[in-house]
Amino acid sequence: MTGTFSIVGTPIGNLEDITLRALKTLRVCDYILCEDTRVTQKLLKAYDITKSLYKADSHMSVSQLAKIRSLLEEGKHLCLVSDAGMPGISDPGMFIIEYMRRAVPEARIEVIPGVTAVTTAVSLAAVPHNEWMFIGFVPQKKGRLTAVKEMAARDIATVMYESSHRIMKLLSELSTHAPERIIGVGRELTKMYEEFLQGTATELNTLLHSNPQKQKGEFVVIVYPLGYNRRHE
Repeated sequence: MTGTFSIVGTPIGNLEDITLRALKTLRVCDYILCEDTRVTQKLLKAYDITKSLYKADSHMSVSQLAKIRSLLEEGKHLCLVSDAGMPGISDPGMFIIEYMRRAVPEARIEVIPGVTAVTTAVSLAAVPHNEWMFIGFVPQKKGRLTAVKEMAARDIATVMYESSHRIMKLLSELSTHAPERIIGVGRELTKMYEEFLQGTATELNTLLHSNPQKQKGEFVVIVYPLGYNRRHE
């Protein structure tokens, strides 16, 4: 009898943002697959959960994948978690989930839904008409300029993740290619220093340049559609 493979949503910052079902599943499973064992241990410690952890990221070898597959074939209950949010959304989880579907098609695969940074930001941003496209992380090099130009030409909002190392670069690029668009920047969502900023890319670039502290953290960026007016204006 094959086991169960649970895809479990975890908090994106505030450790209290986890469902009762997720906690129950993490407590009853046999093993937890995670990106970074240190990050997952912090969550488990907060809820007094002790489990064996397997590092599961984009660098997993064939033998490592085979080991996880054998556990599922033996009837074990495995949980897959991301460092933050839902596995499979802009993280290595997508590859592991796809592998398990193909390698052990008879296994039960379930989703324990939770918070994601993208939906949190869209809710906060009040995107017009609920029409938006999520593109994950902006390419670092190849395809980056094309992606930025497509955002500038798109009729609906574009939502993306960006790192603290490239947020200023992205705002500069948007200043050049989408100067008339309103941009929303969600920083450190659900955390102590959470904030949501709005303005043109040039305005935000100036603001962050003059406040280096605001360049730190994790970012969700929204390029609003043409014609969007800030609510407070």
